[in-house]
Amino acid sequence: MNVGCRALAVHDPVQQVRIPAWLLYPTRTPDRIERFGMYSLEVASGAEVAGAALPLVVISHGTGGTPWAYRGLAAHLARHGFVVAMLEHPGNTRRDDALAHTVANLENRPRHIRLVIDAALADPGLGPLIARERIAIVGHSMGGYTALAVLGGRAVTLPTQTPEGRPQPVSTEADPRVRAAILLAPAIDWFGGEGALAEVTAPILVRTGALDPLASASRVRWALRSHPAPGAIDHADVPNAGHFGFMSPFPPDLTRPEFPPSQDPPGFDRRAYQDVLFAEVTHFLAIALLLTLR
Repeated sequence: MNVGCRALAVHDPVQQVRIPAWLLYPTRTPDRIERFGMYSLEVASGAEVAGAALPLVVISHGTGGTPWAYRGLAAHLARHGFVVAMLEHPGNTRRDDALAHTVANLENRPRHIRLVIDAALADPGLGPLIARERIAIVGHSMGGYTALAVLGGRAVTLPTQTPEGRPQPVSTEADPRVRAAILLAPAIDWFGGEGALAEVTAPILVRTGALDPLASASRVRWALRSHPAPGAIDHADVPNAGHFGFMSPFPPDLTRPEFPPSQDPPGFDRRAYQDVLFAEVTHFLAIALLLTLR
């Protein structure tokens, strides 16, 4: 199976901005290498969709990031029968990171997910082919925060984010259409309050890096303690992995020491780990969404 691609028009009425988004999906049309900014991917732009009742997976990138940093996982899922929505979070991307570390960003990100799901389901060509009861989210780093908020997690601000220096509730809205989540090195400190995840019932796959100083396994495990069904959480710590090892390998011109997302701790092979990650994510989604994989 090949990878189809089409751009998605999404408008955020709160920020009054366009949310750049793309849909990847299975197709039998021959694909070719195309450029998306600094990244390349084999896709068939505007191609006919192969299949029906396709599950939808939304990918939420990390702070100051880009969805194309997860292009390998997105393409793998598309080849295996998923529609994958890739979006840029306005105000928290590599091109425009003005809202990083703000309460506004905490509020905006989950809304972006809901709007992109709305747009995907309304797309004339793909919407009728998406199984609306089979929607999941993948979130890396700040995308992990986003995923938990979408699932119904009740976030509170960090002390440094309010003038009073006291935690305040973050105004977000859950999306009950999202039935499962994959959290990769998740930024999770906003869910430290008692019962923060009490209303989260979806199954969750969590992967943390054993050498990650930003989202350590113990830190993540502590924040997940209020999930009402611990048995629904599959959490493993990846040996030798740092914070960025869950991203696709970067192009050679971006792989350099002064660009931390391209670097890994000694002993970790990011390219080899991709195959492991792809298999675990696909297997988890098959069980969580009750799928027969193509």
